Parts: sequence; C-alpha cells; structure tokens
Amino acid sequence: MPLDFTAIDFETANGSAASACSVGMAKVRDGRVVDTAYWLIRPPLGHDDFLECNVRIHGIMAVDVADAALWSEQLPGLLSFVSGDTLVAHNAGFDMGVIAASCAASYLPSPTLDYLCSLQVARKTYHLNSYRLPVAAMAAGFEDFEHHNALADSLACAAIIVHAAARHGASTLEELSAAAGAPIKRLGASLSSAETPG
Repeated sequence: MPLDFTAIDFETANGSAASACSVGMAKVRDGRVVDTAYWLIRPPLGHDDFLECNVRIHGIMAVDVADAALWSEQLPGLLSFVSGDTLVAHNAGFDMGVIAASCAASYLPSPTLDYLCSLQVARKTYHLNSYRLPVAAMAAGFEDFEHHNALADSLACAAIIVHAAARHGASTLEELSAAAGAPIKRLGASLSSAETPG
C-alpha cells in the first residue's frame, strides 16, 4: 500500500474552535503531493469576531471573508476533497477540534474521520529544541514557507510525514504510525472526549 493521505490546516478568527476562517489541504499519493485546495471561510454567527491577535498571526480580516461561504456550505466540498483519506495535521487535536466545533455551531453532525498528528510523529523522528511546525518542517527539508497560511502549513505538514516515513522505513501511514508510536485516531461518534490544543 502506498503513502496516501490528506494534510489539513485551519486558521481561526478568534479563540473559538468554531471560528475557522481559512482551510488549506494537500492531497498526497504515494508520497507525492498531487493536489491542493485553499479557501476562506465565513465563521458562523456568534463565532465571527476577528481578534487582533489572530489577525496579526494570519493576516485574515473580517472584510476578507465577508463574501465567503459559511462552514455549512463548504463542508461537502471539504469532505469531497478529502475523499475518505486519513487526515494529517500538526497538533491535530486543534484541527480536528475545529471540524467538530464548526459542525456543532452549524447544527451539523461531525463527520467520522481518521487522523494522524504530525507533531507526535516529529517528536519521535527528530531531535529538536522545538517541534513547532516551521522547525519540524525545516528538519524535513521544507523551508521558507509562509507560516500561518493554511495551504503553506498543510504542505509543510505533508512534507514532515513523507520525510518521517522515509526515515522510519515506512511505506504506508499505518506503518509510520506504528514505527513512530503515534496512533491514528478517529474523529466522530467513537471519539470519547474532545481534544484541545497542546
């Protein structure tokens, strides 16, 4: 089986996990990025304040998403792009929490999705002073990207997984999960408790 997955990253408007304002995704087939997607999201009412500290991080303002579709309108397109793949994210508990909270705020059932955390994989693969995405990505040979641009971050995350798989001699995501001691988890009905950002 090849190394197939979709890397994903969200940026949020404020401290609410339901305030996703952009998403970036990178589809990997056999260890190579074959497709990408990026779009802005208008957070649902009650979660749509853009805090200055968040805007400073990612540069997205309320005016930028004024004409963007709501999460409820965009979820089908997101799931279509993922197409049943296992997701990969850096500090995946945060990004999976965004999906769950955005669905809850939009009165939608949360989809069932398997996911692997590239932060956990990086900690078992590299010896670094920090395992933040830019540092771990640099260890994987992915440098000089626009951190906190959701698409750039998803590509960095994908690069970490592909490089780590080579380091561990893993040819599939399941083999990498086992070699790195980083479990593939599931978002959805079988998730007993929500994860929070670490």
